[in-house]
Amino acid sequence: MNQLNLFDDERAETDSERKERERREAFERFHEANPAVYEWLRNESLSLVRNGRRRFGIWTLWGVLRWRTLKTHGDKYKLNNNHTPFYARLLMDTEPELAGLFQLRERK
Repeated sequence: MNQLNLFDDERAETDSERKERERREAFERFHEANPAVYEWLRNESLSLVRNGRRRFGIWTLWGVLRWRTLKTHGDKYKLNNNHTPFYARLLMDTEPELAGLFQLRERK
C-alpha cells in the first residue's frame, strides 16, 4: 500500500489525467507519422466553410477519410477514434477560417 506524503507539493496524476495524457501522446505520435491526415482534414474543412457551412461534425469527415484511406502509420488502428477531438481542436486553433466549425466537449 502506498502512503501519501502530506508534505509533498506534487499531487499524483489521476487515472483520467493519465488517460488524457496518454491519448494526447498517442495523437502527437500519429500526427507526426501521418501528416497527410491533417492536410486532408484541413482541405475538406476549408472547402466546407467556403461553401457556406458554419457547423460540421468531425466524425463525418473522419468516416469519409477512414473509407478512403488504405493505410496509416504508427497506430494499431488505421484511424483511431481517440484522435478526432485533437484534430478538431488543432484545425480550429491553426486555421482562423475554421474557428467554431466543430462542436467540442469540455475537457475534464
